[in-house]
Amino acid sequence: MIKELEQDNLTQLVSENDTVVVQYSASWCGNCRIMKPKFKKLATENESMTFVMADAEKFPESRKLATVDNLPTFAVFKNGAFVNQVQTNKFEALKDLIDEVTSN
Repeated sequence: MIKELEQDNLTQLVSENDTVVVQYSASWCGNCRIMKPKFKKLATENESMTFVMADAEKFPESRKLATVDNLPTFAVFKNGAFVNQVQTNKFEALKDLIDEVTSN
């Protein structure tokens, strides 16, 4: 399941869920739109994790939880703490990030 961030409350979601995977994006970002269906596919394959779409421009506090200086950025949080991130438009790099978390 994917949650679309509707307010700047990613900190709360991270603290309330065991594993959170975030796609930071923006409405103007073409690569973000390309990656969204791939992100959704991973969400259906990893139902024990919480997947979140966060608009990096609308939610500056949520953006601060990771180093977002390029879009799309994907970040993983586990047990309330930042684990790792990748800035990519490649499905394999995103999948590797997910696999890194599930193997630990």
